[in-house]
Amino acid sequence: MLGTKQHKSIFSQLTICSAFFVFFSFITFSQTAKTMNYRKFDDKLLHFGFMLGINSASFTALPIQNAYEEYGLKSLVIKSQPGGQVGIVSSLKCGTPYVRLRFLPSLSFQERSVLYTFKNPDQNATKDIFDEQRVNSTNLDFPLMFQFRTARLTNFATYLLAGGQYSIDLQSQQDASQNFADPFLKIKKFDIQGQLGGGLEYFTPYFKFGVELKYSHGFSSSFIQDNTTVSKPIDMLYNRVWWISIIFEG
Repeated sequence: MLGTKQHKSIFSQLTICSAFFVFFSFITFSQTAKTMNYRKFDDKLLHFGFMLGINSASFTALPIQNAYEEYGLKSLVIKSQPGGQVGIVSSLKCGTPYVRLRFLPSLSFQERSVLYTFKNPDQNATKDIFDEQRVNSTNLDFPLMFQFRTARLTNFATYLLAGGQYSIDLQSQQDASQNFADPFLKIKKFDIQGQLGGGLEYFTPYFKFGVELKYSHGFSSSFIQDNTTVSKPIDMLYNRVWWISIIFEG
């Protein structure tokens, strides 16, 4: 069945996400009374900092309805690959210390593998035909998100994130000449994604340290159909990324 492994991957990622928040919520609410650090953090209107992190990029893939009949496509599987990101944080208090507007321009490096299994046209063949396409991206990302934070429990707090991101793929080959003898997948240079996430914050005497998990998904397909053997069986590809970051704010 097309995409079976992809659904299993999504389930595994959601399980990791749930475990992440259960673990850090346990840490937060198990804290005993201690001296409260950085008491003036919530008094400031604007904060700045930096972010470092890793990501796992993939696609939500939709093959055309008659991919098997037309092109002999038996399966289309997207394999996540690790990447990284670095960025600058600016955070604006929205009237209350529990709601902030956060802008985090960043540079990210992403890679995905698209795995094809085709039926062998040779009637005497006993093995299928396999192909792999790797899609690399170097992105300028511009996420704008609302951060909804809980009240501090001594020096800990948890928060949720919701917003969107505009991305520019500096490595996109959307305008490159296609090599039909050795074809490659073309992905659009620009993309808009929705984002959801959450994390844990710890207040030190002089800065705030945070660990967060985010999920982003494209609003529209980033796939370019150019009628090659690797693109014809595909209808749509949506960018999909899990992000784990550590954030320092002063």
